[in-house]
Amino acid sequence: MELVRAASLKGYFEVAQELKLDTVPLLRRAGLSPSMIANPEQMLPARSVIRLLEDSAEAANCSTFGLRMAERRELADLGIVSLLIAHQPTLRDALSVLSEYRNRINSNLALRVETFGDMALLREMFALDPPAYTRQADDLAIAVLERICGSVLGPGWRPISVSYRYESPSSSERHIYQRFFSCPVEFGSEFDGILVRSADLDRPNPRSEPALALHARKLVEAMVDPGERSIMEEVEEAILLLMPAGRASIGAVADSLGLNSRTLQRRLAAEGARFGDMLDRIRVREASRLFANRRLRLTDVAHLLGYASLGAFSRWYGERFNETPSDGRRRARQQDRH
Repeated sequence: MELVRAASLKGYFEVAQELKLDTVPLLRRAGLSPSMIANPEQMLPARSVIRLLEDSAEAANCSTFGLRMAERRELADLGIVSLLIAHQPTLRDALSVLSEYRNRINSNLALRVETFGDMALLREMFALDPPAYTRQADDLAIAVLERICGSVLGPGWRPISVSYRYESPSSSERHIYQRFFSCPVEFGSEFDGILVRSADLDRPNPRSEPALALHARKLVEAMVDPGERSIMEEVEEAILLLMPAGRASIGAVADSLGLNSRTLQRRLAAEGARFGDMLDRIRVREASRLFANRRLRLTDVAHLLGYASLGAFSRWYGERFNETPSDGRRRARQQDRH
């Protein structure tokens, strides 16, 4: 199910009022109402929330609507799970808790930590099928993640940089990014994420109290079910992580989940799924998303989808869509403009 806590809309009405928006028709168009949003623990359809943010940004002619909402967010807005996050000994542990309770915060948002020598990339991606335009939700998710990191590591912490896939906003909106982030912000990137020092992941959390962390764990476990993740959800996240490295084979995915290939096939079959079909569907979805990034060459798209060469990608794409990747990219951009 594509669900998200109503708390994800904290700050919505304040920003809408600041921009002089009439929220009633916007909520109605998205299939939401003020009463549905009143309880922060209420689970809402993710696509309705995403549509509300995008429609509101368009109505206000404000490309930083989501980021303005993030300025009003605090760690406590994650609910009782925030107690557990706040007292984790390191940022790595805090991010692990965030992933553990993903299904009870935002079931569609995948968080991955990728380490490259002395740097680490914190990537977030919406796993919606079919994909949806999520610029405001992307802004909000990355900004909230940066705020969580700052809450764990203290006010002196700064990321190396923040990256967004979309192109640079107008000069009238760029100051909002400068106001929120205390680091360089790169636009037109290959990914949405935060670049930090690898050492930051294991830096001691100055607020951590082992006794309180244990108490918070017991309290959260008693009150919040992390939500059992299906094998299909686990496989999808593993594919998204391994695919850019060309390792999204059933063997590599099974290894990452602590299973053998035969067991993984059997468990997928029990849910009516096949690994090859899942990999193909994810590649279709990601190709559509990557085509929107004007800085990516088709060779880059091929590699990010796990193909060793542009030729191999072109053969798959031609068989799948009966057109060339160039034609597909042109069509995707025409649709995006409309």
